[in-house]
Amino acid sequence: AEPLFWWFPVGSLVVSVVAFVLYATPLTWLASADPAWARPYRLQHRPPREQQLVGASIGWWVVNNLCLAVVTVAAWPLLRRSGVHMGTLPSWWVVAGQVLGFVYLDDFLYYWFHRSMHGRWLYKRVHGWHHRIVTPWAVTGHYMHPVEYVLTGTIALLGPLLLGAHVVTLWVWFAVRQWEAAEGHCGYDFPTSPTHLFPGSDG
Repeated sequence: AEPLFWWFPVGSLVVSVVAFVLYATPLTWLASADPAWARPYRLQHRPPREQQLVGASIGWWVVNNLCLAVVTVAAWPLLRRSGVHMGTLPSWWVVAGQVLGFVYLDDFLYYWFHRSMHGRWLYKRVHGWHHRIVTPWAVTGHYMHPVEYVLTGTIALLGPLLLGAHVVTLWVWFAVRQWEAAEGHCGYDFPTSPTHLFPGSDG
C-alpha cells in the first residue's frame, strides 16, 4: 500500500484510539472515585450510581472502531483522491486555525445530525442505544450503535476532506475531537477545561 494509506486512514484511526484512551481513562477513574474536590463541578447533583455500562462501553468501543476501520479501508479508493496530503507541514498557526475551523464545522453538522437522530424511527433503532446511559462517565462517550459511530466519524472527517488538510493537522483535529467525546460524557464541567478556550463554548 502507498505511504499515504498508512498515514491517513490507518494513522488517523490509531491517533483517535490512543487519544480516547488517554482522555477517558483518568476521567472515568475520576467519576468512579467521586473525590470531594470535584463534586462542585459535577453536572448531576445526585451521587453517581454504580455504572453498569463501563464494560459494555469498552466492548462496543472496540467493535465500533473495528467497524469504522472496515468502512475507512473500503473507502480508501475515494479517500486517496481527496486533498489530504503528506507534503510540507503548515505553520503551527495554520494548523491551529484549520483545527479551529474543523471544531465549528463539526459542531454545526453534528447538531443537525443529532437532531435527526432524535426522530422517532432513528431514535428507536439507532440513537436510543446511546441514551441507555443515565450517569455519564467518559468511557461511555462511544457507547453507541455502530451506524451512529461511523456517521459521527464521517462528519468529523468532512472538514479535512474539504480543505485538503495535512495528515498531521488531521491527527491534531482527531485528538481534539476525542477530547470532546470524553469530556462531554465525563459528568463534570471544569472551568479550567481547554474546551472553554473555544469562543462561544459557554453559550
